[in-house]
Amino acid sequence: MNGLNRWIPRLIIITAVLHFVWGFALSNVWDAITHDGFFPPAVDTDTPAYWHREAGVWFLVSGALLLVLGTMTRSVVRLTGRVPEQVGWFLMATGVPLCLLTFPVTGAWALIAISILALTATYRARTSGQAETTKTLARAAKTTSA
Repeated sequence: MNGLNRWIPRLIIITAVLHFVWGFALSNVWDAITHDGFFPPAVDTDTPAYWHREAGVWFLVSGALLLVLGTMTRSVVRLTGRVPEQVGWFLMATGVPLCLLTFPVTGAWALIAISILALTATYRARTSGQAETTKTLARAAKTTSA
């Protein structure tokens, strides 16, 4: 396992933590949501500062999903020694539309950067022969757990 494979899950988890921090740091969003009740202000578009409230909720939701992706990727890297190719493509498929919709002021560039790193690590593993080794390890792990 090379350093790139170890750092990709860490970068995804760091991105998740930054989403949590930013989601909670949005000024007065959570005070207003708790004051008005949790559900009604989240769905009523006529509520003052609705879009700020929606952004706060979406930052937390995306942070949770990134945390799940990062921890699952870390588990796969520990088992197989490499990042699954799907992680890179998933991050790319998420980052590109976000960048196109909110260009240029967005943090989605981080998702694209991490996806490029993940796809690079996958390509390196494939060309170095590590992919065949990880398939053998996965088969061995499957037979021992069965």
